[in-house]
Amino acid sequence: MKHATVALSLLAALALSAPQSLLAQQSQAAATNVAPSRERPAPIARSDEDQARDWGLRPEEWVRYRELMQGPLGLSSPNLDPLTALGIEARSDEERRRFADLQVQIEARRVEKLLAYQRAYDAAWQRLAPGMQRVNLPGAGAAPPGMTQADERIAVFIKDACSGCDETVQRLQAEGASFDIYVVGSRGDDARIREWARRTRIDPAKVRSGHITLNHDGGRWLSLGVQGDLPAVVGQVGGQWQRQQ
Repeated sequence: MKHATVALSLLAALALSAPQSLLAQQSQAAATNVAPSRERPAPIARSDEDQARDWGLRPEEWVRYRELMQGPLGLSSPNLDPLTALGIEARSDEERRRFADLQVQIEARRVEKLLAYQRAYDAAWQRLAPGMQRVNLPGAGAAPPGMTQADERIAVFIKDACSGCDETVQRLQAEGASFDIYVVGSRGDDARIREWARRTRIDPAKVRSGHITLNHDGGRWLSLGVQGDLPAVVGQVGGQWQRQQ
């Protein structure tokens, strides 16, 4: 027993006197064994050439877009897409037509994909939940905080620089209606919607309470297939969205 105790003491002494470099190597090896489980693939950076190609732009046009967004245009409208930015700052009628044509082509392809998915979604709904009523206009029929589904809500599709749109929204607001505004052609630019709401004198208190909501259209207007020009006031009739005005 005495010899065993002495042996254990010697082992402890050897462990305490182990070179620090060895302990450091062991710690590093342990960290190396654990590190791979925490590593994530680095995001793939896309080149300017690839991004320009996505928008149908030449490399020099992409460079000009980047320069424009670093100036006053980018400060006032930081979410502008390349074609809108270049179209606004076009240096000739030919340039303006080129960017407008590209934007229509890209938008048409996007809407075509959106409608194709909508058709697939409709088919899936009929297959998986044929007896369940649904809202065809995402977001427009949802009850905002402080309101119930029993409250009658309508969706108002408008566009900027449209006096008839402004008048329709102002009239509905004066009547005390609860409605959801969808701005067609907003290009995802929040500042643009805020400026429109300020100019149209939308009551901020009604927006905060949810009686009026401000939304990007996001292709909803085209997906509805409703005939006629903007503004358009649509509401639910028998579970389907139909034009009322």
